[in-house]
Amino acid sequence: MHIIIVAERKLAYFLCRTFQAKKYDVTVINRNREDCSWLARRTSATIVFGDGSSPQVLQDAGAETVDAVLAAAPRDEDNLVICQLAEMKFHVPRIISLVNDPDNEQVFRQLGIADTFSITLLLSSLIEQRVDSVGISNLIPVAEGKITVTEVRLTDKSPAAGKAMSEIQMPENSLVACVLREDQAIVPRGTTVISGSDRLIVISVPQNHSAAMRILTGEPVE
Repeated sequence: MHIIIVAERKLAYFLCRTFQAKKYDVTVINRNREDCSWLARRTSATIVFGDGSSPQVLQDAGAETVDAVLAAAPRDEDNLVICQLAEMKFHVPRIISLVNDPDNEQVFRQLGIADTFSITLLLSSLIEQRVDSVGISNLIPVAEGKITVTEVRLTDKSPAAGKAMSEIQMPENSLVACVLREDQAIVPRGTTVISGSDRLIVISVPQNHSAAMRILTGEPVE
């Protein structure tokens, strides 16, 4: 897997570390010469000095042969140009963009950049939906928010504790996908009995999330 990253120093550095740990070939484009020198000293990525929104710079970085381009420049207008060049000129198979202004996420999607993510919206969504008081954490929106994956920590007082899965009537379009018990991960069957010390991985549509949490923990999540 070969990926081009267009990003500032620190973000590029941490992305490099993550991708190179997975044995990806990484090329970083950065328009600051000092940043390029800094990245070259600290990573084994290929570093290209220049403006990532320039067709020539993208070509110099090998955009014609890479598997993916990640546009994470400080300015959304630059990210848009990078994505459009990567798709239309270099025919890159996978194009991913981060947007700084949440209002631009929908604009990018309308322009054909499906893999567009607003860090602001993702973080705010996770913060708003995390409810530690009822033992719910790690709630992650999936498929553009159409599905949620939640980790639920039960107690002995939870309604689900002591019941077999067949006795727990989960709402439509929701399920307990995994039971985490001590150092074991169990895919539950109808006969699996839930313990008060278990953690459950629950998959649901957003509209039934609150009902599913009420059945498992006894408290709704609004």
